[in-house]
Amino acid sequence: MQEVKKYSEEELVSALNMQNESAFAFLYDNYSGALNGIIMRMVDDVQLAEDILQEAFLKIWNNFRQYDSKKGRLFTWMANITRNLTIDTLRSKGYKKQQKISQDELAVTNINTGSSATKIDQIGMWKQLAALKPEFKNLIDLAYFFGYTQEEISKQLDIPLGTVKTRMRSAINELRKMMT
Repeated sequence: MQEVKKYSEEELVSALNMQNESAFAFLYDNYSGALNGIIMRMVDDVQLAEDILQEAFLKIWNNFRQYDSKKGRLFTWMANITRNLTIDTLRSKGYKKQQKISQDELAVTNINTGSSATKIDQIGMWKQLAALKPEFKNLIDLAYFFGYTQEEISKQLDIPLGTVKTRMRSAINELRKMMT
């Protein structure tokens, strides 16, 4: 059995700068769980999360020379790459199209997967979200559960961007009042 090498952060960064594959394996073994946790907080699909994680590690490997330890810790840099990649994936046209198809299929077959609903209910938000005005609830759903930007919501709902921003602010304020 081969002995597993342990690295300090400085040694790891140095080895990764030299494209050391065993250092990369160490990086993956020690950080993939945490990075996957970041992805899973944003994505309900395990397969999609695995794909994003793989793409994130490819991006980390291919762009490692861009990491600057003076600007922050290694994990923070990797977490930002992973988070941004997840957001990009959620905002992509292909993902949105697939989500729309999936939602239509759910509406037709009347299947409730419960994944988003369960997570919301676990933190006690389901009742608060249900109590919101329909226009507020719709905005929260699109922004926080489907990853739409305010501009995309404006186009989707065919309402002015200023109205979206005002309603979003009001919706968040209503949720805050309910939580206190």
